[in-house]
Amino acid sequence: MKLRQLLYVHEVAKRGLNVTAAAEALYTSQPGVSKQIRLLEEELGVDIFRRSGKHLVELTPAGRRILDYVERLLAEAENVQRVADDFHRSDRGDLSLATTHTQARYALPPVIEKFRHRYPKVKLHLHQGSPPQIARMAAEGQADFAIATEALEHFEQLVMLPCYHWNRCVLVRPEHPLAKVKRLSLQQLAEQPLVTYTFGFTGRSKLDQAFAAHGLKPEVVLTAVDADVIKTYVRLGMGVGIVADLAYDESADADLVRLRADHLFEPSTTHIGFRFGTFLRGYMYDFISLFAPHLSRGLIDEVAAIADTLERQTQVAKRISQLQMF
Repeated sequence: MKLRQLLYVHEVAKRGLNVTAAAEALYTSQPGVSKQIRLLEEELGVDIFRRSGKHLVELTPAGRRILDYVERLLAEAENVQRVADDFHRSDRGDLSLATTHTQARYALPPVIEKFRHRYPKVKLHLHQGSPPQIARMAAEGQADFAIATEALEHFEQLVMLPCYHWNRCVLVRPEHPLAKVKRLSLQQLAEQPLVTYTFGFTGRSKLDQAFAAHGLKPEVVLTAVDADVIKTYVRLGMGVGIVADLAYDESADADLVRLRADHLFEPSTTHIGFRFGTFLRGYMYDFISLFAPHLSRGLIDEVAAIADTLERQTQVAKRISQLQMF
């Protein structure tokens, strides 16, 4: 049994049993991947994949069990390499972040600038996506950290740490009637066509909950994942914009009037997350602390240990609840 063979099994399963796609992702040949998987199956004495002709159609029952252990082994192999790198090359490596547009555009630039100055030899990779996509990238190891606010139910496979609270603001053109309002109400806002985030992005659920709690049904005429796109359509007069307050730039957005809305909506909390059992290198701890200064290395380790224990307990509890007691 070779680590490379286990990697091939994992990649084929991740690619929906598409051996060609797995081979391309691993920069090797399709026949080579197929041959190594066959050799592993012969050595183990069981089929990992069920086949129809030359095509893989599904994981066998044994294959599903084996894949669980393969994923753990590969994660631990990655940790071994990270430990070695942390002692041998503590100031260099890679750091991959998966997040939304708002975080990438407004919250992360000053953090990344400081981090880059401190660790010039660390290569940074920034991936943008929806909360489910962000969670999947971190859970599958494509990203070291997931940074998100919305849909935390998708992040159950990650240790999630709270970073900061934030709220929204309302943007209108200077000639808009609301521009003169001293203290905006939800009723006034609900009477206007709204331009805001797509559901599932950037704390949108808090906005919907606030209107629903007061029996209001606003007309949302346009949604986008990008605060800059929202501001563009506010400028065109399409409606009133609701964005994260941190997305307002006093210089770049001087042509828009910002109205406070923190009295209208519950604050949201942005979290940073990583896979259970991940060995965090020194510069990874530093990145978290730059993004959220209250998260010290000791606190991160403490929370991760507790979360890992609770995760295991939750998995056991779920399995027990599925059993029928006789």
